[in-house]
Amino acid sequence: MSSVKFVRNFALTILILSLAAVATFAQKGKDKDKGKPSEDPTGNARNVKPELKDAYKRWLSTDVDYIITKDEKRAFLALTTDEERENFIENFWRRRDPNPDTEENEYREQYYERIAYANEHFSSGIPGWKTDRGRVYIAWGKPDSIETHPTGGAYDRPSYEGGGSTTTYPFEVWWYRHLDNVGDGLEIEFVDPTGTGEYRLARDANEKDALKTVPGAGLTTAEQLGIGDKGDRINGMNNASYMREQDTPFRRMEIITNLQRPPQVKFSDLAGVAGGDSGVLDNNPLDFDMRIDFFRQSDTQVITTFTIQADNKELIFKNVGGLEEAKLNIYGKITAVSGKRSGIFEDSVKATATSVELADVREKKSVYQKAVALTPGTYKVDVVVRDVETGNRGLRNIGFTVPRYDDKKLSTSSLILASKLRSTTESDIGGQFIIGNAKVIPNLTGNYKKGQEIGVYLQVYNAGIDQTTLRPAVDVEYVLTKGGKEILRQPEDWSGLSDSGQRLTLARLLPTDMMQLGDYELNIVIRDRVSGQILKDEKLKGQFTITQ
Repeated sequence: MSSVKFVRNFALTILILSLAAVATFAQKGKDKDKGKPSEDPTGNARNVKPELKDAYKRWLSTDVDYIITKDEKRAFLALTTDEERENFIENFWRRRDPNPDTEENEYREQYYERIAYANEHFSSGIPGWKTDRGRVYIAWGKPDSIETHPTGGAYDRPSYEGGGSTTTYPFEVWWYRHLDNVGDGLEIEFVDPTGTGEYRLARDANEKDALKTVPGAGLTTAEQLGIGDKGDRINGMNNASYMREQDTPFRRMEIITNLQRPPQVKFSDLAGVAGGDSGVLDNNPLDFDMRIDFFRQSDTQVITTFTIQADNKELIFKNVGGLEEAKLNIYGKITAVSGKRSGIFEDSVKATATSVELADVREKKSVYQKAVALTPGTYKVDVVVRDVETGNRGLRNIGFTVPRYDDKKLSTSSLILASKLRSTTESDIGGQFIIGNAKVIPNLTGNYKKGQEIGVYLQVYNAGIDQTTLRPAVDVEYVLTKGGKEILRQPEDWSGLSDSGQRLTLARLLPTDMMQLGDYELNIVIRDRVSGQILKDEKLKGQFTITQ
């Protein structure tokens, strides 16, 4: 073997051994670093969340885009399985169902009908549901009235738009009597400046003016008189001196912004608490009183009133527009013994005062009442009350039985000791605390200050009538006791008696000027001289306390 060939073979052998050593060292390094994250993120496995199916994308971005809230959308996008998404969609519609006890979801059906209507009537090169009119119609429903000008033309401005005559583009004015969280008596304008049928939501009344930028044409009254400048209108500097409040630039902007927000699901958080699904009431509970009363309406219907009372001193007052204001949100759910929901009520109660009156108002109470017609039977009511300012909440779960009134048996409604009792007036129509022809505000604590009159209200059913005098053949006595000792017994003289068919109404004001401080009990005894029936039971007893 030549020396050259020997050197070449030796060098090749050294190279092979070196490469083997490097490979072995590299492998040991890999084994040592096994389990450690790579310093190069591009080499890591990507954690890719499965993409939403088209059906869910379409539901989110098309079907419910105008009514889903940010929180709901965020919660939906955080779901990981199709089963969770299906449950979310079901609950989404259930929360908006006005009557969950029926098989149909009236809100969902009406909502998709609105989409179909918008696509049929508002399309203009783009689907109707994507237009401004489509958005408002789908989210807020059909307006109470529509003023339409499909061809535009000559137009005499009303005084609140500045007066004068001009020519307009096609436009429509939609009027809504009330929209929650938007306003009352709303006029919403849509203008079609391009003549393509796509009406756009107008930011001000001048958008429909086709002569707005034409010098000397379509002037307002002020511009004709030389006390106004058309250039101000073109620059958006409207003179607010003649405008309605809802036409001012900032109010218009506020209305448009609120129209683009999803309609609120009213007190949905309280609905969950009322259903017993939350245990968060241990912290900062809000204390309140509640009572349930019954008044016969017919053989199969009983008016059931739920009265809720809270101390103002437990509420936080906040300055709103120069007045101190406290606000309560109230949600109630009535459930039959079978588990079927028989009704809900949800509302707000406000207490307001000036800074001077605040101390006195804080010593008073806020009272709310809801009347619901129920059939006789056993029920449960869950009520949640929340202080809007602090978020403090209170919960009551009460079982009750709606009585069945025999049409031939002497019977009565609940006995109410009221803090206020008077005849109704026209201003009371549609208000709370109305029973028959009286306004009756129950006193849930039973505390009266000396000198304050005690209202006594009771309805008597199926009382006998004296055929000679055609007056009730019923003797009623008011028996007042203190410490178990009778101190007053007074018969009903029937003055001011309210007679409605087979219903007699006893409404009396009991003076307390001469009463001593302390606890009292009022008993009412009823005797029917025709049938011989006597009523004297716990339902006809009421306790109260006279304080200084």
